[in-house]
Amino acid sequence: MKDSILILSGGMDSVTLLYDKQDTIAMAVSFHYGSNHNDREIAYAKLHCEKLGIPHIIIPLAFMKQYFKSSLLEGADQIPEGDYNGDNMHSTVVPFRNGIMLSIAAGLAESNGLKHIMMANHGGDHALYPDCRPEFVEAMNQAVSTGTYVNITLNAPYTHLTKADIAKKGKLIGIDYRQTWSCYKGGAKHCGKCGTCIERKAALREAGINDLTEYEE
Repeated sequence: MKDSILILSGGMDSVTLLYDKQDTIAMAVSFHYGSNHNDREIAYAKLHCEKLGIPHIIIPLAFMKQYFKSSLLEGADQIPEGDYNGDNMHSTVVPFRNGIMLSIAAGLAESNGLKHIMMANHGGDHALYPDCRPEFVEAMNQAVSTGTYVNITLNAPYTHLTKADIAKKGKLIGIDYRQTWSCYKGGAKHCGKCGTCIERKAALREAGINDLTEYEE
């Protein structure tokens, strides 16, 4: 039954979830909040929704770039290179980003007669992003359920999986990960050096997927 709305960035994780749960997804929503890589990601979000015939909307959140502080909003030169870990990637946190997006998704769900919100956070995000952690998912699930007449629920099925686990799911489904975007710098090609590029390479390698991503390096 198609009774869910998916927050779809266009990255590996949310695209995998789109295909994994396509039979339950009535619509997908992407948010353009002014990050370096939003345009690159959202193009893939749109592409995959068109392939699957799933309605897709894009909501601008320009105020976040204007008022929030994060290296994701400050240009490619501000993105740290190196490992995907808490110390190195802390500057990429966009404060309460998922909370804002989930609140809007809850309103969209109730307005469209849907019962569930889906998001594709995963275990590798827990140390970096507070709004990806299991405690946050549980709290937001309670909030959106309490705050809606139809008791909408938040489903985050990848919360305890690694990115490699997600890539393995995608391999079984047959997802072409060349049609996803990870790089936080948002250039013409993946930089191959920032934390998200390094994480992408490692996940594809562990999943046994030939990495055909175009890297600058």
